[in-house]
Amino acid sequence: MTELEKLYNTYFKDVYLYVYSLSGNKHIAEDITSETFLKAINSIDSFKGTCDVRVWLCQIAKNSYYSHLRKNKNTVSIDTLPEQEDGLDIEKKISDSEESMRIHEILHSLNEPYKEVFTLRVFGELSFKQIASLFGKSENWACVTYHRAKNKVKSRLEGYR
Repeated sequence: MTELEKLYNTYFKDVYLYVYSLSGNKHIAEDITSETFLKAINSIDSFKGTCDVRVWLCQIAKNSYYSHLRKNKNTVSIDTLPEQEDGLDIEKKISDSEESMRIHEILHSLNEPYKEVFTLRVFGELSFKQIASLFGKSENWACVTYHRAKNKVKSRLEGYR
C-alpha cells in the first residue's frame, strides 16, 4: 500500500464527516471529499508538516466546500423542486402499445447516457443509487440524468401529436 493510499484510508472518514457537517448533504460531502484528496495529492509537496495532516486535509475540504458554494449559489437543488403534474406520465404511456412504440423510437434516438439511464430506471426498475453505482457517478447525477432523459422523451412525444 502506497503512502497516498494510507493517507486516504486513514483520513477519508474524518474528512467526509467534516464536510458532511458543513453541507448537511451526503452527495456534496462525497464530491468535496474526493476533490479534497485529489487536491491534497497534487499539493503534497507543499505540506510543511507544521500541523496535523487531518487539519491540513480539513482546511482543503473547507476551502473546496466554500468554492463549491460560490460556484453554485444561483442553482436550486432538484430535491427542493416540487414534482410537476403535466398530464403526460411516460411510465403509464409505455403500457399502451402504440404509445410504447413511439417511446421506444424516441428512446432509440436519445444519446447516451440518457437512453441507458432511462431504460435502467423504467424498464430495469433500478434505483438511482443502483444506476449511479453502474456508472460510477453520484446518486444525484443518476436522478438528474433520468429527469433530463424523461423531459427529452416528453418533448419529442409531444412532437408526434
